[in-house]
Amino acid sequence: MENFFEWMVKVVPKDEVIIWFNIHNMHYEKIELYGDILKTLYYLILDTYLGEDTSDTKIVLSSDDKEKHFEWCWKKLISLFEEELIFIEHKGEHKDYLKSFFIETFYLPYDTSVKETIPKFLNSTFDIDKDFSKSDLDILTEIYKLMDKNIKW
Repeated sequence: MENFFEWMVKVVPKDEVIIWFNIHNMHYEKIELYGDILKTLYYLILDTYLGEDTSDTKIVLSSDDKEKHFEWCWKKLISLFEEELIFIEHKGEHKDYLKSFFIETFYLPYDTSVKETIPKFLNSTFDIDKDFSKSDLDILTEIYKLMDKNIKW
């Protein structure tokens, strides 16, 4: 239990974080780019989603509708970044990962507090100036590697 607690919260010294980034061939510019991509996807989903809680009307969307919404947002995201000469693969592990993440955290929860934590999570994950725990580094590295294999710029 103590090891798990250390993995979750114990701060990794800055010099070890730099070594971690170097070992995993992680570049600050790409970390920032991948963070921007995920944040853009989140805001596309948030700004265009018509389900569950829209003013006085409650619109209930099916699972199929939610997946179609994600697919529309994904295509829009790819199009937006192509305009900046950043090419995101249409299909792959990165898309599956992000789709699963947003289905679980945005589309499914009945508790809105889960949805409200997404921006904080994304900002924290891609903030290279913050203090990192080992769990933070693991999450960032996993996302980084998924995105790195599927983005060309």
